[in-house]
This record gives sequence, structure tokens and C-alpha cells, in this order.
Amino acid sequence: MNPSTAGSQIGQPNTTAIVFFLIFVSITLAITYWAARRTKTTSEFFAAGGNISAVQNGFALAGDFMSAASFLGIAGLVATSGFDGLIYSVGWLVGWPVVTFLIAEPLRNLGKYTFADAVAYRLKQTPVRLSAAVGTLTVVVFYLIAQMVGAGNLIHLLFGLSYEMAVVIVGAVMILYVLFGGMIATTWVQIVKAVLLLGGASALAVAVLWKFGMNPAALFNEAAKMYGPEVLAPGKLVANPLETISLGVALMFGTAGLPHILMRFYTVPNAKAARTSVFYATGLIGFFYLVTFVLGFGAAVLVGRQGITAVDKGGNMAAPMLAEVVGGTGFLGFIAAVSFATILAVVAGLTLSGAAALSHDLWSHVVRKGHAPEAEQLKVARLASLLLGVLAIILGVVFKGQNVAFMVGLAFAIAASANFPALLLSMLWKGFTTRGAVASMLTGAFSAVLLIFLSPTVQVELLGHASAPFPLKNPGLVTIPLSFLVGWVVSLLSPEAEASRRFAEVQHRMHVGALVPPPVVTPPGVAGSVPPGIPEAPHKV
Repeated sequence: MNPSTAGSQIGQPNTTAIVFFLIFVSITLAITYWAARRTKTTSEFFAAGGNISAVQNGFALAGDFMSAASFLGIAGLVATSGFDGLIYSVGWLVGWPVVTFLIAEPLRNLGKYTFADAVAYRLKQTPVRLSAAVGTLTVVVFYLIAQMVGAGNLIHLLFGLSYEMAVVIVGAVMILYVLFGGMIATTWVQIVKAVLLLGGASALAVAVLWKFGMNPAALFNEAAKMYGPEVLAPGKLVANPLETISLGVALMFGTAGLPHILMRFYTVPNAKAARTSVFYATGLIGFFYLVTFVLGFGAAVLVGRQGITAVDKGGNMAAPMLAEVVGGTGFLGFIAAVSFATILAVVAGLTLSGAAALSHDLWSHVVRKGHAPEAEQLKVARLASLLLGVLAIILGVVFKGQNVAFMVGLAFAIAASANFPALLLSMLWKGFTTRGAVASMLTGAFSAVLLIFLSPTVQVELLGHASAPFPLKNPGLVTIPLSFLVGWVVSLLSPEAEASRRFAEVQHRMHVGALVPPPVVTPPGVAGSVPPGIPEAPHKV
């Protein structure tokens, strides 16, 4: 089968794309108006009042996680590299069982709005929250840059708008979502986006398979004929075993440390719903990655690698070009609008998690020492959302034309190195201390930034140097163990009696989900007692 040689409409204004985009924005702004009338408290702004069901949160988690990098990037990697393009999707997907079994329930039971709530539960609030905010805001900013630059390039190619105009539109609409609708609006935007993305990608995959008699093996055989049997074998994209392991652990544990993902577990009513929502999200995301595998090979066969890289050397336009080949400019317009919706939803989630770090962690607990009135917290949260939105627009314009692949890698490396070790140690180790948490988070964040800068990704690919001081493109293999090690050693050197004493309280609340322990059976006439350190306030299980 010969690749399509028809002239592509990519890079020219597409009426269908504009119409679908306007419909999506209209629907989501209506959702924002509805949500704004229900967002009166900080709990509703940051956690939707804890009233999101497990199924709804599962779709929202999937919508928050399936970014344009997942849809466009993985399809492009598979199209240009073959089987090895799946390394990112496998790394991201296997991170979800870690979230299911280690993170979801304990986080929901221990925290309120941010992952720092869980880390700081039995430790000193100010230093832990300051350190957590450093990691959170670094992840959010680099992730925002990648999404905004990606949005500018994508809309420039698919809608025919200027890069700057595309960045401003994405930023403005996202600010409206978060500023007025908070987590309620963001959740429903993510649900709508997840349904559109899954539906659009599935329809595109079916259209591809239809050309091969609905037989995936026929598609893969055609790819092997065109590009050789190695296209179906691993080892082309990442040949170095250490490189593969380092990238894999960063993607896997980075998923369990992303602040905008962890924040979603506070939107459900209880820990069981948190765990169940991850189950739904894992199924949806796994299905989506299987679909992108078909899209990648379909693009390689039906569009051709040369045609894909001629439009975008990174291969990111593989899926939209495939849509144009199998369904014409109308289908291209729909997929383009879905891609735009994907970026909007992810950017909204990122902005909200950044606002939570600024308002809840820094302002309420560090500046105001936990005494900020409700109205003040909500006002600061909205101001933080506005500032982050404006910052995202500015950074998107400033970084125009830059290779942003290393920013996504950096975001995952920081999340895996700074956030995940401290979160896990605070839940599982009695001897973990405030100084250990601070040292672990700061070491993870700064070592990840430093080693990414010294890696071939920056030194060779961006700066054009002949070699790099640090040999691995992703530092996860070094920075994640380093963060655990530093946290362990510093905790041993600085024991903290209060943190150790409250570990039993953490264990009880983490597993049971209630602040009040089970009734103590006592002999008749002897008063029962509640173990010291456990508050007697009711907690919804």
C-alpha cells in the first residue's frame, strides 16, 4: 500500500476545526458558568467539595493525564520509530498500579487539597510545605511551558492562526475555567475532553483498521514490508539498557508524583472511591494507548514517514495527517479540535494544582500559620490562578520555537525525584523526620534540574555540544534513589520524637480512613479510652 501523496490541508485555516473548537469552548464555558454558582468555598474550589463520583473522577483522571503529548507524541513516535514508540506509553501506564496500591487511599485519608498535606501530616508544617511548593511549582511551570508551546505550534499548524494568538487563546480560556469554576468546572472539562479524545481516537483507529480488513496483523505486516521487520522489534529508539531503565522509572514514579494528578484524589467522597477511580482511569488510559499504537503504524503506512516529518520533524502531526487521509478535511478538523481540547483540559488541571500550592500550602499554612479566613483563602486562590494563567501565556510566547521535549522529561523527573520519595517515606517509615523530608524534596528537585541540564538532551541536542557531562537523557535512575537515600540518612541523623510518636495516628488514619479509632472493648465498669494523639472529630469514610 502506497502512502498518500495528496496535498495536506495542515497549516491552512480549517473551517470544520474552528466550528468544532467553538462548540467545545461554548459547552465548557457553560459548564464553567454552572460551576461558578456552586463554587463558594475553598473546598469546592480545590476539591469540588468531595462530591465527584468514582466513575466521574476516573474519566477526569484520564482526561487530566492524556495530554497532547500522549495523543500526538506517542502516535508520532510509533510512526517514526516503530515498536519502540510504545516505551513512553508503557512507562506512563505502569505508573498507575503504583498509584492504585500505594498512593490513592492513603493520600485521600491523610490530606485535604495537596500532596503536601499528607507529607506534612505529622511533621513541622512550614519547612515541609515550603519544600513541597518548590517541587510542585517547578513541575507545574515546566509542564505548563511544554503544553503552551505545544498548543501554539499545534494551533498554528491545524487552524492557521499565529503562534502568539493560539497561546493567548489557550491561556485566556483556561483562566476562565479555573478562575470562576475551580475544580468543579475543571473536572467536567476533563470528563468532556476524555470522552471526545477516546471517541475521536477510537473512530480514527477503526477507520485505519477498516482499510486492512479490521485485521491489525495485516497493518503490522504492511509496515514490516515498507520499513523492514525491525519496525516491529524494540531497540531502535532507546538502545542503551540503562537509558531505558532510567526513562522507565522516571515515567512510572513520576506519574505517582504529579501534583495535578494527586490533587484529584481529594475530589471524591472517600478512600474507596479514590481507589476505584484509579481503576477506571487505568482501564481508559490503557485502552487509549493501545489505540495510539494502531494510529502510529497506520500513519507510517498510509501517510508515510517522509510525509509526516516534512510537516513536523518530531512527527507530532502524524495523527491529524492520518485523519485527513482516512476521513478528509472534515475528520482532520474534528481531530484538530479534540487536540486543542486536550491541551485546554490539562493546562486547567496544572494551573489549579499550582494555585493550590501557592494559596493552601504557602499562604494559608506558611504565611498565615493556618489562621486564614475562608473568604481570604478563596480570594488568594483565585488571584494565584490568574497569576499562573498570565505566567503560562508569557512563558508560552517566550519559549516559542524551543524544543520542549526535555521540559516534559524534566517535569516527570522532578515529580518522581522530589515528590514521590517524600510522600512514600512519610506514609511508610516511622523514622522519617521534617529535616529528612525537606532534604529529600529539595535534593530530588535540584538534582533532577541539574542533571537534565548536563544531559545529552540539553548539551548536545539543544546547545550543539559534541558531548555531555552526564550520559543519560533522563536522570531518574540517579535522582530517585538519591532522593530516597538523602531522606533516609538525614532522618537518621536528626531524629524527631513528635513525628515518630504520631506515626501510629498516621497509620490508623491512612488505612482506616476515620479519625475516630474502632471502639475499645473494656470490662464492665471500666471506662474506654481513645489512644492519645488521635482527634475525636468525625470523618467521612
